[in-house]
Amino acid sequence: MLGMMWQSRKALDLLRDPRLTIATVQTEREPTYGDLKLYGTAVDVPESGRRLAYADHLEATISWRPAEPYHLFSADIQRAGYISFGDERRMSRWSEQRGVEELPHPDAGKA
Repeated sequence: MLGMMWQSRKALDLLRDPRLTIATVQTEREPTYGDLKLYGTAVDVPESGRRLAYADHLEATISWRPAEPYHLFSADIQRAGYISFGDERRMSRWSEQRGVEELPHPDAGKA
């Protein structure tokens, strides 16, 4: 679920064009963890029950509740990609049609 300020540019962009990419953040110069990217579409969530459950969860988790109006989207993930670095090099992708596929790492064989 993606909650956004009412009429924010991000929310308006997703209402206009729902395609999205969600990526992990690297916090180290030499990343020890891999990169994950999710590709899909944002789906507007107008149902009051789902909005209430979202707000309840936020309040229970971080002691903050969004005030209406706000935008709420669910992420419908269609594809994913993963690459790791360092000693544990690995690259894979996932789609609903093909499932998980292991791919040759671009740095394979490098030390």
